[in-house]
Amino acid sequence: MDSPLDEPEGNWWDEAVNRRETLWIALSAGWALSLFGWMIGWTEFGDQNNVGQTYSITPDEFQTKVADFKDRAEDTERGLVPADEDVYVGALQWGWDGLPVVLEAGETYRFHLGSYDVQHGFSVRNEENLSQQMSLQILPDYEWVVEMEFDEPSTYHVVCNEFCGNGHRSMHSTIHVEG
Repeated sequence: MDSPLDEPEGNWWDEAVNRRETLWIALSAGWALSLFGWMIGWTEFGDQNNVGQTYSITPDEFQTKVADFKDRAEDTERGLVPADEDVYVGALQWGWDGLPVVLEAGETYRFHLGSYDVQHGFSVRNEENLSQQMSLQILPDYEWVVEMEFDEPSTYHVVCNEFCGNGHRSMHSTIHVEG
């Protein structure tokens, strides 16, 4: 079979690399290493990473915890008002168990997130400022405890951002934060 490309002449792999090309290769390698170091440093020392404890738990056990949370919470017209700083949210096809909730601005809450069935996404965004958004991944058989504080009174939308089946588009709820 003929190729439209000509074969290199001689021992091309033994030829010296041009000095300018060597300089650009060195600059590129140095830049790549500095970005790699920055990436590691930022994940370690930056303030943007969601941290929290995770526990291995069966979906039935987590569903019982969410039911207990709902029993202890005050049920109002706008949603559940938690009895303490713990808020339990269970994701299921195609809804949120434990939402909507009514929270106080400036208070720190521990959100206990878990899934009853398949992988879900937990995306929270402020209705008035769409550039502020947080997205977490919720997996079955795990309870993820994440501390959250809402600074501004507003309505925050909660949507599933991980495709979970035919009813995925209807999986949304709210967090009402009052001042």
